[in-house]
Amino acid sequence: MQKALQDLADLGLAGVQLRVHDEQGDWADSAGVRKLGQTARPPTNGRFWAGSVNKTLTATLVLQLVAESKIELDDPVANHLPELGLDQRITVRMMLRHTTGLFNYTGDFDANGQWEPGIPGHGEEWLANRFHSYRPEELLRLALSKKPRFEPGTDQRYANTNYTLALLLIEKVTGHSYAEEMRRRILRPLGMRNTVIPGDRTQLPGPYAHGYFRYQEGGQWKVVDVSRQNPSLLAGAGALISTTQDLQTFISALMGGKLLPAPLLAEMRKPYGDLGYGLGLWVQDLGPGCGGIVYQHNGSPPAGYGALMYSSPDGRKTLTASLTTGDAAVDPAALYPRVVERLLKEVFCGGKTAR
Repeated sequence: MQKALQDLADLGLAGVQLRVHDEQGDWADSAGVRKLGQTARPPTNGRFWAGSVNKTLTATLVLQLVAESKIELDDPVANHLPELGLDQRITVRMMLRHTTGLFNYTGDFDANGQWEPGIPGHGEEWLANRFHSYRPEELLRLALSKKPRFEPGTDQRYANTNYTLALLLIEKVTGHSYAEEMRRRILRPLGMRNTVIPGDRTQLPGPYAHGYFRYQEGGQWKVVDVSRQNPSLLAGAGALISTTQDLQTFISALMGGKLLPAPLLAEMRKPYGDLGYGLGLWVQDLGPGCGGIVYQHNGSPPAGYGALMYSSPDGRKTLTASLTTGDAAVDPAALYPRVVERLLKEVFCGGKTAR
């Protein structure tokens, strides 16, 4: 594992934090550097921007409300949020599995495959606006001002809009803030002391590894430290600060049946559509020689960081990680699949290639 970790850092990442839990207990280590120009390695349990891992926690909150009969999976979301003017056909279930057809507010493709921009969520436009504060209602209003991508329930397309809508639903049904409900229902009961719903917070609490954004300007390459960024752009969908330990605690508890009744956990883990996406979870088949099914949700904020969260069906074997990009001439979108493949091979496949 230590060799694999170093090999991954050598691919061009600034740093990697990795935690594996199995029948032998916990193993955690890191490779690379905490900050460019220094030699210290990333902390083995440092905080990081976890991105879309947030969606699994949001879905769990919604399903807890279903378990308490406060809402139903096939309720029209508009019944609870009439002020938004949503299509009455959009249900809670569609919202959680990305089948609403709502425009993704950070940009989306139209029916002809042409990119329709939204709020800048990547690249240099995002960089220039990375400290801007957004309200969830503002994000939804933008999404609803655009033509739906498809009729509700007829297709599936991953969109942050669905989980910002889930945040508003949670707040409306409970009468409390999303952050308060997250702390009360998940973070405090599980002892996830290092996980934060940041709101407008731009600073990672220490210790943490720095992440960087590399871009070209006037024929010159520039590298910017993006450890500070405002995640309110991804409210409910990707605005989360956590650690490898806390993510391990969460996914293990969820898969072990500690957060949801068995029937709702089964609904959550049921893959749907071309994405193979359940209710806030990806369902991935590694093949019979490689551990079979794993449940996962990875994520990244707009730049600088990536997070991995994988679990066996019983929650007894987990892999959680944080990746930071640096000044190497690599494309994170191309690099991350190679990183994931190598880690799955080592942890779940006994060194064999994952399918």
